[in-house]
Amino acid sequence: MNRPTDAGHVPRPQLALVGHRPEDRRRGTAASPGPDPAAGRPAPPEARRPTAGGLGTEQPESERLQTELQERTADLQRLKAEFDNYRRRVHRDRLAIGEIAVVNVLAQMLPVLDAIAEAADQGEVTGGFRRVVRVFEAELTALGLRSVAALGDPFDPALHEAVTYTPAARAERAVCDAVLRQGYRVGDRLLRPAEVAVTGEPPAPR
Repeated sequence: MNRPTDAGHVPRPQLALVGHRPEDRRRGTAASPGPDPAAGRPAPPEARRPTAGGLGTEQPESERLQTELQERTADLQRLKAEFDNYRRRVHRDRLAIGEIAVVNVLAQMLPVLDAIAEAADQGEVTGGFRRVVRVFEAELTALGLRSVAALGDPFDPALHEAVTYTPAARAERAVCDAVLRQGYRVGDRLLRPAEVAVTGEPPAPR
């Protein structure tokens, strides 16, 4: 027996979700999302503010780098000045050590020069020996050795040692009348004073 139907009733169609219908799955399509309601709206003020690592820290960072650069530059300048002073001190010490070594060597040569001077006074420096003496004296002169007394030089107590003193009525000052033993110096360093005979004005009467 058939169920009676309402003549005025219209059957409701079945709804199918887009993308879930069998034909949509077969075509591989899906429902496209709708428009974003937030699109096109201006960003809030908080989003437009600079972050902690943005422009707000550029000025302090540049000042810190400038300060570090100045400190490193000052350190380098100080190190350079210290190195220059060290280099000058080393150079000065080397010169002093070299001068001391030369002085010590030349001081050992003074007895040889005394023997040559004595032989020359006796007329024994002749021939080939004379040439040897000239070369020897030239080498000592090249090393800076200088004599400090000669006949007629004014008497200088810093360089001369008076062995004898002869008063002379017409003498205006004391002079070296004879060199008994030559003295020598190297630069400003006196190796040995010269022994001299001095002639000068007579002493004042008491």
